[in-house]
Amino acid sequence: MIENNENKTKTKNKREDKAAALVYDQAGAPRIVAKGVGEVARKIIENAEEEGIPIQKNEVLVEALMQVELSKEIPPQLYQAVAELLAFVYRLEKVKSTARL
Repeated sequence: MIENNENKTKTKNKREDKAAALVYDQAGAPRIVAKGVGEVARKIIENAEEEGIPIQKNEVLVEALMQVELSKEIPPQLYQAVAELLAFVYRLEKVKSTARL
């Protein structure tokens, strides 16, 4: 899962891409497996698109995920928001599998 955020910095009036990727193996809380700003964010998004990984734009969530240390589980404060993201992804996967039948 990827989060993408595009916003303008107040000082430079320049667009800055941000992205964070999560993995959830059901053995604990979801973990941050990639995150970045600028070119790194664009590469994360590009790789997700190439692999068919769902992307959801959510400025507030990506800002919060950027604060989580790489490879660490998300904190309890983010459980609800990430659960909604996972539900979105599961619905997409169900639609895709139904469309293949």
